[in-house]
Amino acid sequence: MCDLVARTGRHQQRYEAGCRLVAGCIPFRYKSCDISDDKHNIEVEVLMINSPSGPGLLFPKGGWENDETVEEAAVREALEEAGVKGDIVSFLGDYLFKSKTLQDEFSPEGLCKAAVFALQVREELESWPEQSTRYRSWVTLPEAVEQCRHPWMRDALIEGFSKWLEGIQTRPEGEENGKSEEDANLNDKRQPFLKV
Repeated sequence: MCDLVARTGRHQQRYEAGCRLVAGCIPFRYKSCDISDDKHNIEVEVLMINSPSGPGLLFPKGGWENDETVEEAAVREALEEAGVKGDIVSFLGDYLFKSKTLQDEFSPEGLCKAAVFALQVREELESWPEQSTRYRSWVTLPEAVEQCRHPWMRDALIEGFSKWLEGIQTRPEGEENGKSEEDANLNDKRQPFLKV
């Protein structure tokens, strides 16, 4: 049994310009254990979870609440929905989508804006808050593109994560943690990246 409890409800939910603010992440791991290998040949797997409401796979995401930073919300969702802990290593972008089921007085059209991060997984928990309704699967990037349920998540994977990954794999040796000038500028705009 899991001692952690998933947050529920909308009483602390953040909104901006008619959009519900959401935080999510693309959890990943290096398939090759020896990162000293040629970095151009290192394979990456991403962690996806099922949706209790239909077919296809998803990345962890959920409401960004007013008592946490957006990075904390993304890390929390990864823990609650997928049962993983890790380090946020890059902001991948903001993605707009329309929720079919989650309209409310602050977002009557169900518009959502999701801040998505790359989260390098350090630990998979044996039990987690939503394990009774969610299963998790490590998949390759092509499998993730094929199985991803929502177009906006597929965009985050292709336009955000895959381009970020390609960028760190082609950077010159010795560049700190593969962080680009763009990542450094985002750090000025957002809270420092989290290690949980």
